[in-house]
Amino acid sequence: MTETNAYAQAGVDIEAADKAIELMKVWVEKAKRPEMIGGLGGFAGLFDASALTRYKRPLLATSTDGVGTKVAIAQKMDVHDTIGHDLVGMVVDDLVVCGAEPLFMTDYIATGRVVPERIAAIVKGIAEGCALAGCALVGGETAEHPGLLHPDEYDVAGATTGVVEADDLLGPARVRAGDVVLAMASSGLHSNGYSLVRHVFLRGTEAGGPGWALDRDVPELGRTLGEELLEPTRIYAKSCLDLARSVEVHAMSHVTGGGLAANLERVMPVELAADLDRATWTPAPIFDLVRRVGSVPQADLEATLNCGVGMVALLPAAEVEKATALLAGYGIDAWVAGEVVPAAERGGAVTLHGQHPGW
Repeated sequence: MTETNAYAQAGVDIEAADKAIELMKVWVEKAKRPEMIGGLGGFAGLFDASALTRYKRPLLATSTDGVGTKVAIAQKMDVHDTIGHDLVGMVVDDLVVCGAEPLFMTDYIATGRVVPERIAAIVKGIAEGCALAGCALVGGETAEHPGLLHPDEYDVAGATTGVVEADDLLGPARVRAGDVVLAMASSGLHSNGYSLVRHVFLRGTEAGGPGWALDRDVPELGRTLGEELLEPTRIYAKSCLDLARSVEVHAMSHVTGGGLAANLERVMPVELAADLDRATWTPAPIFDLVRRVGSVPQADLEATLNCGVGMVALLPAAEVEKATALLAGYGIDAWVAGEVVPAAERGGAVTLHGQHPGW
């Protein structure tokens, strides 16, 4: 009879964790930079900071986030190799808005039970996202929490560090009246507002909801509901860094929780305001579905979801043609959604007028 150690009896499987590490190594190798020292297994990830000597005054930037209740969709569908991609997008693109290049990232996965293949699939997504963002995955942690999480439950979080030359720092101080608001299309819902989305679609009929299933084919989407809800977050890092280096960009805003207006306000100086016209774009069908199926007021929708805009850049009107062409080269649709104007009343305000075509 095989003996089981006390830790295993408590629900923690060390052997499963070791197997997960072996399975994920092949993916971590794909998310390296020349400055990364060593590999998995150490107590800390190492990154050669001598690369910063080329900067006159390097400013380090850091960001941390998770993907919220989107993990519940991944768990219900038993699809785990995209959620890590979402995690990378949420953290690296917060750095990019100030002009910082993401250098390295670490992740944290908490689960009720370590299933090596599942953990490796999550890390695969993180590594692929890091490769898209140009940053190294220098380490992470997988923690087994029996009794706190159900066996097939998990949550993910990550943190990233980047660098920007002090003279190249983007932000409110650079924004000028007359700047245009260049909107960049999102790939879908990204990773915000899933508590609302799940409430709208998945709430049972006994609770007054439509009781949709994740495998429901939705003609407006051209695929199943679950496939749409797991669409990975677009990672803008490389394209936006190229944009900041190639044209005169004054500020950028990553549209996450709170929606377009609230996030754009974060980079607006107090003496200016932004006026946006909804008629300049049509959000992807998923946003209209949330609105109609859930009878969600447009104001609530816009305060929760990105509504088709995942990132914006504030720049002079003369730079628009060059900027849109550059972004098109990365496969990103971009358009002028509004302009920066002197603040008549409330400084820093962002207002939306008009209506999306077809709404």
